[in-house]
Amino acid sequence: MPLPSAATGALLVTFAAVLWGTTGTLQALSAYPGSALGLGAARVAVAGLLLVMLAALRHGRRAVRPLLAPAARAAVLVGAACMAAYQGCFFVATRETGVAIGTLTAIGSAPILAGLLGAALGARPTRAWMAATAVALVGLVLLVAPAATGQLRPLGVAAGLGAGAAYAGYTWCSRRLLDAGVPPLPVLAALFAGAAVLLAPVASVPAAGWLLDPDGLRVVGVLAIGATVLPYLIWIRGVAATAPAVATTLTLTEPLTATLLGVLLLGEALSGPAALGAGLIAAGLLATVVASARISPRSA
Repeated sequence: MPLPSAATGALLVTFAAVLWGTTGTLQALSAYPGSALGLGAARVAVAGLLLVMLAALRHGRRAVRPLLAPAARAAVLVGAACMAAYQGCFFVATRETGVAIGTLTAIGSAPILAGLLGAALGARPTRAWMAATAVALVGLVLLVAPAATGQLRPLGVAAGLGAGAAYAGYTWCSRRLLDAGVPPLPVLAALFAGAAVLLAPVASVPAAGWLLDPDGLRVVGVLAIGATVLPYLIWIRGVAATAPAVATTLTLTEPLTATLLGVLLLGEALSGPAALGAGLIAAGLLATVVASARISPRSA
């Protein structure tokens, strides 16, 4: 299957982030009695199983062969560890500092850290990306600041930065695997399967019985398919044609979507500064998509 253009890849990543943005609303409507970390671990496990099955059906034994190369094995191990770490770090960040500050430090730091990682790996960030990302990050601050009721606890902030680094890490690892010739489905299957193994201890939460209830199975199924497998299948196609730092910036669509769904479906209020922030995020994302057509997928 031919790669999409850089602009199309950017739009695919943006659409995937829109689907990710439904996660919080779905969890809020689910009445899940356990922790967000436990539910996240269950979602990763179910998604990993589905992706492994899809990869086996699509590629058979050929799905495994490209992953056995030494460079690919290293990328899989690091990428799976980053994916698992993101779940844990984001949970700790929101628990210690509140959802608003946790989201700001985790999702807001990811583009910056992805850009720094790219620079360290020889992918020099462009001025267009830096300007668009700066606008979007200012918007993110305005969007979440009115809801900030938590405290700037060092552990929570560190965990948020860890989540941002983890997201940047598995984005880069995914891109490395794609560049090494590993097909998109095996890339996702390997990363999710590895992350599921690492998260298995926290998936067995006291509320595990709820996950076996018909309502629980339905919620986990929707989260695993609609908010995980489907968006990641779209995301991996976009990442194949988009610079990792650009792809990370575009995922700021996720908190924007979550905010809009909260207003429309959960009756949450949107303050003036938050509305301005939403507009700035949208402007920054649009500028990123437009600029992506002129940015090499191997740069930022």
